[in-house]
Amino acid sequence: MNEAAACRTVLVRAFEREPASDAWSDDDRAWATHAAAKVEGEGAASDAFIARRAALAVERLATRDKRVPRLLSSVTWPAWVGWVVPVLAVAAGAAADSIGAGQRVNLLAPPLLALLLWNIAVYVAILIRGTWGLVDARARGLGPIARLLARLAHVTGAPPKRGGKVAAEFAADWMQASAGLTAARIGRVLHASAAAFALGALAALYLRGIAFEYRAGWESTFLEAPAVHALLNTVLGPASALTGIALPDVDGYARLRFSVGHGVIAAPWLHLYAVTVGFTVVLPRVLLALGDRWMEARLAARFPLPLDEPYFRALIRTLREEPVTARVVPYNASMSPQATLNLHALFTQALGARTTFSVATATAFGAEDDIDPRQIVGDATLLAALFALTATPEAENHGAFVDRLRAAAHAHQLVALVDESAFRRQFGATPRLDERRALWRSFATERNVPVVFVDLEQPDVTSARQSLQAALEVPATS
Repeated sequence: MNEAAACRTVLVRAFEREPASDAWSDDDRAWATHAAAKVEGEGAASDAFIARRAALAVERLATRDKRVPRLLSSVTWPAWVGWVVPVLAVAAGAAADSIGAGQRVNLLAPPLLALLLWNIAVYVAILIRGTWGLVDARARGLGPIARLLARLAHVTGAPPKRGGKVAAEFAADWMQASAGLTAARIGRVLHASAAAFALGALAALYLRGIAFEYRAGWESTFLEAPAVHALLNTVLGPASALTGIALPDVDGYARLRFSVGHGVIAAPWLHLYAVTVGFTVVLPRVLLALGDRWMEARLAARFPLPLDEPYFRALIRTLREEPVTARVVPYNASMSPQATLNLHALFTQALGARTTFSVATATAFGAEDDIDPRQIVGDATLLAALFALTATPEAENHGAFVDRLRAAAHAHQLVALVDESAFRRQFGATPRLDERRALWRSFATERNVPVVFVDLEQPDVTSARQSLQAALEVPATS
């Protein structure tokens, strides 16, 4: 799946996370799924099927919702950034005061020396961030300059104005999904611009040298000739060895002091600085830019969209005609025969008629450490932990129960179902209902598990089905 296909896929997912609307109904979702399966065939690769479905969906959506083309274009990387920024960098380098007043080159203070130090600092920062990024994912984010360039290129994930919830969700999801590709693009532009700045400064330096005579020397309040000898021989020594331009000894540096004389013709020193900048700035930056360009091309051609997420797994099961095996595991909650029938109907409507449904023996409060989650899970592909809204969620009990189920079903989907029937019979639809829901939502967020509220005795089937599909990120398929 390439970048364009991935972008369409993320946009369609954002639409399908919302309740059915005039722009995209359940029938449209099912049509897109079946049409893509028919075009690609049952033996199609998963990414090809998902990409085809997204293309068909976007084509239909674009005729109904004028936001669709605008949303796609809002996150498209503008090619002009790749050449405008380096061209501006060349101009900035050429405009820099590479010599200074009086046509004197102070060997201790030319901007080229600052350029060397700045780039060395950047290389150290890249090394530190790269090493730290292996340990902490937060270090892999864009730096301040890169974020500024990303904002310039309109790829920061900021939702378009008046785009609504779909636009905000799409922009945020795309920003996260394309973070690696965006980083490679911005890195390429920044490295190319750094090399261009250095080349612009060197070009201006030599052009000025044709028309003016520059004299090289040094002056300092704190340094003496031995210290200057040590510093400049360290900085310019490799270039001296490469070009054969000899560096003076300590006495020679003493004679170069502007307080002693007028310095010497600057051409040899400018050559040394040019070679040093070439090998310290231009060459490394070009290599880094080429590396980022290779990574950019690779990610754009094979976009790393995680197809193991619930939304994509549900689509792939449809293509493969694999039924869902759902198992409900109650915790300190009882289910009447009618509630069991209603829950079975809910899962069948939400996940398809071929869904296999079963209910495990309820786990008593405080007995979560005594269960064998592997026996409970069995061959289930979807595990639903059932709680009663009358209970207050507690981390050491309800939380431990969810954690044990997650450990056993790490490769499967896990959802928390909260039955409101007993609570509604006791308190009705009062503000206490919303307060208790808020507690369970907070609990589910802390445990990183989707939560669905349903009155199992008298369910609103349509609302409950949509809530379950949204929690599991399951688009309609029939």
